[in-house]
Amino acid sequence: MTESIEVAKELTIKWLRDKYEKQELTPQEVIAAIVQRSSDDADMNIWITPPTMDVIQPYLGRLKTVSMADAPLWGIPFAIKDNIDLAGVPTTAGCAEYAYTPSEHSGVVERLIAAGAIPVGKTNLDQFATGLVGARSPYGDAHNALRPELISGGSSSGSAVSVARGQAAFSLGTDTAGSGRVPAALNRLVGYKPSLGAWPTKGVVPACASLDCVTVFAHSLDDALAVDGVVRGLHADDPWSRSVTMEAAKLPAKVFLPEGELGFYGPYASEYRAAWDAAVKKLMGLSVKSNIPVEYIDVTLFAEAAAILYEGPWVAERWAALGSFIEANPGVAYPVTEKILRSGSAAEYDAASVFHAMHKLQQFKLKVRKLLKDAVLVMPTCGGTWTREQVLADPIATNRDMGRYTNHCNLLDLCGVAVPAGDAAPQTPFGITFFALAEEESLICGAAEQFVAGAVDAELASAAEGIALRVAGSAADEVAVAAVPTTLVAVCGLHMRGYPLEKQMLGCGARFIREDETAAKYSLVKLPTTPAKPGLVRQQQGGAAILLEVWEMPLEAFGGFAAAIPAPLGIGKVELRDGTEVPGFVCEAYAAAGAEDVTALRTWRKVVPL
Repeated sequence: MTESIEVAKELTIKWLRDKYEKQELTPQEVIAAIVQRSSDDADMNIWITPPTMDVIQPYLGRLKTVSMADAPLWGIPFAIKDNIDLAGVPTTAGCAEYAYTPSEHSGVVERLIAAGAIPVGKTNLDQFATGLVGARSPYGDAHNALRPELISGGSSSGSAVSVARGQAAFSLGTDTAGSGRVPAALNRLVGYKPSLGAWPTKGVVPACASLDCVTVFAHSLDDALAVDGVVRGLHADDPWSRSVTMEAAKLPAKVFLPEGELGFYGPYASEYRAAWDAAVKKLMGLSVKSNIPVEYIDVTLFAEAAAILYEGPWVAERWAALGSFIEANPGVAYPVTEKILRSGSAAEYDAASVFHAMHKLQQFKLKVRKLLKDAVLVMPTCGGTWTREQVLADPIATNRDMGRYTNHCNLLDLCGVAVPAGDAAPQTPFGITFFALAEEESLICGAAEQFVAGAVDAELASAAEGIALRVAGSAADEVAVAAVPTTLVAVCGLHMRGYPLEKQMLGCGARFIREDETAAKYSLVKLPTTPAKPGLVRQQQGGAAILLEVWEMPLEAFGGFAAAIPAPLGIGKVELRDGTEVPGFVCEAYAAAGAEDVTALRTWRKVVPL
């Protein structure tokens, strides 16, 4: 046994089940090794209730009555963040004075145990799940699994480190502002954050109950999804639970990246910037390989939404959950945690401010739902890291930085998966996160699977280096460099983004390049067809500048695409505002005679709004 378990520096579901099925290892032997490992790492502050045979033995004994074939997680050891209930074991939320001993399991733990998984202990966390650094616990700041002088990330600090140090195959965390993703990135793990309500939060100490998620840390997306398959689903006794179906993984229609220069921070800021550039290059290469458009977008609205979490009345939700305890026990909480919690009691956060923020957030959600439909957004999980000493010296500013690319997620009702993306420096992991709408978790899984498994060959990597995508709404005017011959195509109606025939463009392998407009020489008519179609007609005199989109299409697909366009429409040369001409949709003049002239509106989006 000893030789086998020592070889497995990383415990995974697949490896363990294989060993069990071959009878080369028993759960009892695995647990014994975990207990020893936790003892060896005692000074890393991973655990609040560490693994012991006495606590774990009943769960081991239960396996004798459960068939491995009927239990997808049979004998798989997992760790539990200590704000999630495990029956008979104290839940502290990182505060001994707050502790209580639950009589029943939380909703997620109950389902995992029913599937044969073995809970091994309760892990350290930023007190009351308030923080992203892993250095706000009276039980000690959890050390990074790879470089102990660096932070582990929080608030699910011990959960991530326990998996990274081989003391669990997977672990449960929680995520309100990034706590299920930041520790994954800093410890070279996958961090899966499901849609709000997809996993029950019954039996979880609330941070912001309306935003809280239970999450999983694992060494692979496959392991994370194995957990998801067990715990997902409506829970009859959970008021926040909802039914969110997980479909099979598939690739998104497009990938969005943040435009402009991103902010990086900490002692490895330049290394993190280089790691992000490398990840973008890989994404571009995979985009060419898979024919998925990549587009840079302004992510200001995501930052504005994120600001609502800690600079708006949502801090009052934390106070609503924990204020009575703090008031009754002044000075008991970790100092910086108490300061943050008490900020939620400020007079400015009255009922009116809550509704103002809710209404503002609803507008953000609407914009994001339109933007991310069938798409994923990719960001760095973290823009840097810090030493533990640096965080202790400046706990507020360093923590704020760690949430720069995470805080928006739950407020906007997005799902997310954080995956490793190489190392920024030796033993200093870097990671990226894929975001999608709540109902589209299959897209983050498909995109993340491709990124993690995808190898970009030299030719595609070279092509990716030259890609300079047009940023929507900016002054940039470069187009993507494709690995095959292409042509630009100007579209002004049903083939534009969001309209029914956009799928034809995508089906031909076309990618959106930019918004543009014609020279001031055209009229726009609404043809009497069903559905209504636009007609772009060049005028000998007069005319207006008509707004349109410029796409890029592989030449091998262009001929068939043009041939299929029904009269009176066709492909001709369209003069753009800068004087260049590109192939694009035009209309024969005879058809305009009996059509409604909508030139004054200048864009089909005002004629037939989405």
